[in-house]
Amino acid sequence: MNKKFHSGFVSLIGRPNVGKSTLMNLLIGEKISIISSKPQTTRNKIQTILTTDTMQVIFVDTPGIHKSKSKLGDYMVKSAETSLNDVDIVLYLIEPYEKIKDSDKAILERLKKVETPVFLVINKIDTIDKPELLKVIENYSKEYNFAEIIPLSALKGKNQETLLENIEKYLPEGPKYFPEDMITDQPEKQIVSEIIREKALYLLQDEIPHGIAVEITSMKHRKDKDIMDIEATIYCERDSHKGIIIGKQGSMLKKIGSNARRDIQRFLSSQINLQIWIKVKKDWRDSDFLLRNFGYDSKNI
Repeated sequence: MNKKFHSGFVSLIGRPNVGKSTLMNLLIGEKISIISSKPQTTRNKIQTILTTDTMQVIFVDTPGIHKSKSKLGDYMVKSAETSLNDVDIVLYLIEPYEKIKDSDKAILERLKKVETPVFLVINKIDTIDKPELLKVIENYSKEYNFAEIIPLSALKGKNQETLLENIEKYLPEGPKYFPEDMITDQPEKQIVSEIIREKALYLLQDEIPHGIAVEITSMKHRKDKDIMDIEATIYCERDSHKGIIIGKQGSMLKKIGSNARRDIQRFLSSQINLQIWIKVKKDWRDSDFLLRNFGYDSKNI
């Protein structure tokens, strides 16, 4: 007798920088969602797909829920909140702090309005001992009636199998929405631009990275050669930032390009010729027109 096939949509939510993108990349086994130690790294909902013999899970990686300081911030928060109503399971990811932070209390209040089953996923358990973990579980259980509570470490790859088993248990029976060899529904251009932005986030300092956007202006395969020519533009908000991104004698820009090229080649399975330019667009994070131009359109949420 054939085992019934389950499929559905799973949303990852939580404060910025709790490990949502790291967890999703671990579950999928591919680096799709941008990872950085800086908060507010993920700007768009990224859909990735995990297909096994018995289920297909479409993960929606949302921006971290935070207090907005710009129109871009408003877009990110709205994107995260909208995803709660359109999925089969919500994975609420936290760090193992015994005291519940105010920002987590605000998320818990939002979750009380949601009928979707919510799993509490306690990440970074490799950083605490068992008595501390039990206290975290006790404190959060007093605040919300979670469908499941699953401690794990996304970075160390601990206990993700338990999470997947529980996801399958809660998903409805359903079809394969996507071909089984497909791991994301995102256009190649978007993933390439996110890889470049990740390298900038990693290499640059403080507030500059969150004032940058990356646009891929051209992606073309050379005729009769396994080489793809990619042209990209990094937009920043200030002239002073432009100099920092370029670096002394172009050293920083070369480093960003070199690091990005390595990951892009791995993703596209092709040799890459990458050219990057820097342009200043003042206050682009508060311009509706520029936000739409860079792919952050609230109408698409």
